[in-house]
Amino acid sequence: MADTITLTIPRQKNIALIAHDGKKHELIDWCKANAEVLKRHFLCGTGTTARMITDATDLPVRGYNSGPLGGDQQIGAKIVEGKIDFVIFFSDPLTAAPHDPDVKALMRIAQVYDIPFANNKATADFLINSSLMDEEYDHEVINFQQNIAHRAETL
Repeated sequence: MADTITLTIPRQKNIALIAHDGKKHELIDWCKANAEVLKRHFLCGTGTTARMITDATDLPVRGYNSGPLGGDQQIGAKIVEGKIDFVIFFSDPLTAAPHDPDVKALMRIAQVYDIPFANNKATADFLINSSLMDEEYDHEVINFQQNIAHRAETL
């Protein structure tokens, strides 16, 4: 059994949109500026952010819980399930967040599953303007079933 498996990010991306309170308006402005691209993809986000983006842009954004109420963890679970394959998270590095461990867990799971993760406007701009936004993208991730089987054998 192979150490890695190939996953495919589809042409129509499942994009999570998240922003800390101090960055919500910046993300909304970014969504307005990129609405033509975003409307071709499935959008979701954490509670307040999802609602604010929909209200300001008319883009349909499926809302999960607010970040401090488990929304970041819900997004992470959807990454594990293969239902989110792209994250735009405008985080505020100058303000302490009570749910910082959840944010770190979300970032970690995005790394584990090798999905694009923008934590600021510049990175989001580069990603959304990539030629890969309109294509399928194959990427290698750890073969988790093999990893679990191996660990079970060695414990």
